[in-house]
Amino acid sequence: MCGIVGYIGKQEKKEILINGLKELEYRGYDSAGIAVLKDGELTTFKSVGKIYNLENKCADFFSEGFGLGIAHTRWATHGKPTEINAHPQSAEFSNVVHNGIIENYQEIKKDLEKKGHQFLSQTDTEVIVRLFEEHLKDTKNPFKAFQKTIASLKGAYAILLISKESPDKIFYAKSGSPLIIGKGKEDVFFASSDAPLIGYADKVVYLEDGAMGYMDAHSFDLLQNAKPLAKNKAYAQKEGFRYFMEKEIYEQHKVLLETMMGRVSEEGIFLESIAPDFFEGIETITICACGTSYYAGMSAKYLLERFAKVRTQVVIASEFRYAQPVMGKGELFIVISQSGETADTLEALKLAKKNSLKTLAICNVDNSSIVRESDGVILTRAGIEKGVASTKAFATQVMVLWILSVYLAHQRGLLDKNALKNQIASMLKAAKATEVNAKLHERLKRLSKRYLHGHGFFFIGRDIFYPLALEGALKLKEISYLHAEGYPSGEMKHGPIALVDSLLFTFALLPKHLLYDKAKGNIEELSARDATICVISSEDFESADDMIYIKPADDYMEEFFSMMVVLQLLALEIGIKLGNDVDMPRNLAKSVTVE
Repeated sequence: MCGIVGYIGKQEKKEILINGLKELEYRGYDSAGIAVLKDGELTTFKSVGKIYNLENKCADFFSEGFGLGIAHTRWATHGKPTEINAHPQSAEFSNVVHNGIIENYQEIKKDLEKKGHQFLSQTDTEVIVRLFEEHLKDTKNPFKAFQKTIASLKGAYAILLISKESPDKIFYAKSGSPLIIGKGKEDVFFASSDAPLIGYADKVVYLEDGAMGYMDAHSFDLLQNAKPLAKNKAYAQKEGFRYFMEKEIYEQHKVLLETMMGRVSEEGIFLESIAPDFFEGIETITICACGTSYYAGMSAKYLLERFAKVRTQVVIASEFRYAQPVMGKGELFIVISQSGETADTLEALKLAKKNSLKTLAICNVDNSSIVRESDGVILTRAGIEKGVASTKAFATQVMVLWILSVYLAHQRGLLDKNALKNQIASMLKAAKATEVNAKLHERLKRLSKRYLHGHGFFFIGRDIFYPLALEGALKLKEISYLHAEGYPSGEMKHGPIALVDSLLFTFALLPKHLLYDKAKGNIEELSARDATICVISSEDFESADDMIYIKPADDYMEEFFSMMVVLQLLALEIGIKLGNDVDMPRNLAKSVTVE
């Protein structure tokens, strides 16, 4: 997830572009850059890290008078966070900024290299600007060259391109990633969200997927569906949602598609950052993490053992460090961390490396401490998560671990073509299942009123739905401050059932496609003891006090992701009803960098 800004007009372009990037820094802060085209001169500045580094670098540059500018703040997906990989990406006489992932960039890159292009960066974005200039040789028309370029791209993107060959225009295209065009008195603006436009533009057009064209100083009025621009920047950053957590729950569908891009396709499963022989000699796997990441790891144990037939253990990082663990040859040590800076996980990773284990990081932040320390890395591509209580980070971690499990199974000859095809289809359906249904959300808002008072909550599930129950309980604890516990459904009769009464609320996960009858029997045991039970399922359950229906699914992993969204929304609405700041719950921090 990156942020882009564009400007056409006579004002100081550097100031508008950098101010816009500051409003989008929550979308990415690995690196940033601007490009200004004025009087036939194309000037570019790029820097690594926060926006103020870029601001300092171009402090002596001024660009008053008519011209164009594009800018970008980056969350790395292809290539390390370096100045060379920062946007704008350049060719001979053109610059481009891009938010998204170009799935077929390797194929385009190879073709362009055969034609003599020499690539400087590791990014997928550089192919866009070089392909544009290649097409321009044939078409002699910048817009036709841009059209041909966009027609060649597969993936998600919001693109702004400027060229000396068209010094009064910004070319744009949108598919999957957000892009807005705004109009001031005499100026035209582009941005990934409303926030950079507030104070500059009066009206905006929210581009739909498939939108492509060019804009000059006089073209805005040709666009349709212009709307007045909101004036509240905090509201704009949240894109109309009440809290960042709510926004991040809603964007999980798009984020999961980004996680899968280039990795999951009809042709198979690919891990672009992992060498084919990386997993040779691996006999056992240890997964080490904390908090939500630990529950993602617990989910992975079921998948790795079920599909890849690799014995897997999951350990809590803070315990592992001091347990004098026995580590052995043929053991892969996987660490999971959203930030890549989790102190206990980082120290556990160092301990594993000290014992000569091969290490793999599942992480959201490229170039973080954990990423730098690990032998291999798979980035989750969740983008910045501002809500302290993790939502989309968990979703992308589970998806990456599912992809890894299927990849290993196929690599070991345990999945034939049909089975692999079925898993790929399930992944796509699971991502689709995270789209929030407005009617369901409204029902959860109403239902949450019933669960504000009582003396605690049980969340129960079997198999892979047990760690999901743990995650559901954690979400509720984090943002409602109510006591909640997750349990395997079959364990209730081994002690916890003694606590059951009508004021202890139970959320029961009842998937149709995994141990349905067993889980149903466990729930009936609670119902017989006067528990207040809310069942989450696609199937009717007569003894439930409340039912939350998910859409019927073809696979238990699709049900997993559907139920995950329900649990997140329930916690959100209960927390809001109790008057809590769900984005910044008390006593918690987003990244735990101390022991």
